[in-house]
Amino acid sequence: MDSEYIDLEKEAENYVPYVPLSKRNQETLDRLSQLHGASTSHRHRDADSESDDEATSVQVGPTANVSLIDQTLELRKKETERGPQTELDKRLEEERAILEAVTRHKVLASDLELAKDIQYTEPMTTTWRPPHYIREQSSPDWDSIRQKHHILVEGTNVPPPIRHFRDMKFPQPLLDYLKTKGIERPSPIQIQGLPVALSGRDMIGIAFTGSGKTLAFSLPLIMLALEDEAKLPLIAGEGPIGMILCPSRELAKQTYEGLCAMSNVLVQGGYPELRSLLCIGGIDMREQFQTLNRGVHMVVATPGRLQDMLEKKKFNLDLCKYFCLDEADRMVDMGFEEDLRNIVSYFNHQRQTVLYSATMPKKIQEFARTALVQPVIVNVGRAGAASLDIIQEVEYVKQENRIVYLLECLQKTPPPVLIFAENKNDVDDIHEYLLLKGVEAVATHGGKTQEERDYAVKSFREGKKDVLVATDVASKGLDFTGIQHVINFDMPKEIEDYVHRIGRTGRSGKTGVATTFINMNSSEQVLLDLKHLLVEAKQRVPPVLESLYDPTEKYRNLPPDAALPAGCSYCGGLGHRITDCPKLEQHRRAQTSGMRSRMGDGGDGGY
Repeated sequence: MDSEYIDLEKEAENYVPYVPLSKRNQETLDRLSQLHGASTSHRHRDADSESDDEATSVQVGPTANVSLIDQTLELRKKETERGPQTELDKRLEEERAILEAVTRHKVLASDLELAKDIQYTEPMTTTWRPPHYIREQSSPDWDSIRQKHHILVEGTNVPPPIRHFRDMKFPQPLLDYLKTKGIERPSPIQIQGLPVALSGRDMIGIAFTGSGKTLAFSLPLIMLALEDEAKLPLIAGEGPIGMILCPSRELAKQTYEGLCAMSNVLVQGGYPELRSLLCIGGIDMREQFQTLNRGVHMVVATPGRLQDMLEKKKFNLDLCKYFCLDEADRMVDMGFEEDLRNIVSYFNHQRQTVLYSATMPKKIQEFARTALVQPVIVNVGRAGAASLDIIQEVEYVKQENRIVYLLECLQKTPPPVLIFAENKNDVDDIHEYLLLKGVEAVATHGGKTQEERDYAVKSFREGKKDVLVATDVASKGLDFTGIQHVINFDMPKEIEDYVHRIGRTGRSGKTGVATTFINMNSSEQVLLDLKHLLVEAKQRVPPVLESLYDPTEKYRNLPPDAALPAGCSYCGGLGHRITDCPKLEQHRRAQTSGMRSRMGDGGDGGY
């Protein structure tokens, strides 16, 4: 009996009063509302009011006491007050939906950052500061400088523009080197782009071809590597401090040679040695191992070879804090997007990311934003616009007459002349024809060996050859001094390639001529883009382009407040909208065919 009494006493001590289900649900909702920032007060109910509590539905938020029917009526009332949706509104909404769908990419971040959900909210910082007198200037003073040089900026806390290299605090040997190259003052993209990059900010730089973009991202890398080497010299196996990625071997080699030249003048001026590494296909990397063994400060590479070097652990990115993508949009369009993601996965810390190009559609800008922290966008002119220093001439030439007409076109200007063709076979045919006619010509394309490509570019650059015939491997970023004439043997499939091609002339303030052959084989959509590009640059539009039906004309007579944004938001072409973009359609077909091929490889036995 005593034991039973003790058990009952223990049960009494551990007794937990019964809580009704409705009250438990209410407490759960209260906790959830607090987690979401809602200010829901706790309600105390008696056990006698359980039936009332169960009959009362609990809602959280600003419409907690409004029924669904009333909410629907309120939405309809707002739509009625806003007025009926016009055809223009529907068009804009459709274009926004398409652009959002095609720009929805996986975040461009390393595997470690994705796995640990690491998100950088503050940009990188450096020890560089603008001169005191520039920092004391007001924002209107900075805006007037930008307006004078047609510089558009987007972003927060944008560093001030600086109009003199000396005020950017570059060493005297670099200033002397720039003078020997005929560069006395920074170009517009350098006036704003250099301060942004030197201050450690992520940025997207957009400027027309021949405007000095290479110097705008090479000088900050030189300064960053020089500072790190002065603080703590690199030893064997360490590095790089910074990295520049290029879409073609020729462009990578040109950038590498520029870095080496600036490093040499610094050494001659008494500064520490800065070692650069070139990682491109077609060269024997055993020649580069000596540089690797001493520690490398700067790497210039193409995506394929760089990815191979990282996978083989020839070097790592533990110290790398500067990552530049030159001609960034071209690399994504050339199918290097997954390679870029794989390369970024080798970073294990935050880095400064800089992107430069002459053509940067919104699609690429949205893709780039996934890798940038509080980016600054520096834009000199419209993205994808042609240089105003180029005289663009478009001529209708029948397919079978083009190669003969080349000789006549070569008489327009003295050499050197650059001829572009879409196909490798056309390049070889043109090269052979010119040699038979006694023209000093060389040719380069992706089917030639690296030695042949190097010889062609070097001999043309040194003036030993008068004509260079090439595919688009020579159209992206290559700088040939003194080119007065560019001939397009055919109209490229994308207007962006056309802009890059003709941009080999009319560089650094000089004028040039670009002649383009068109015929019935040219894409009508690209010809429309060409027509609007000529109008924008105030060039003569030939009658054959004027006669083309332009579906965008109906959107050009709208009032200013109702006008659609110019051009396609996917590729930047001015002659069509994103709903009619041939490049987007090609991209979709490629995705569909890739999906079908993967499905076909799924083990159907090959029948």
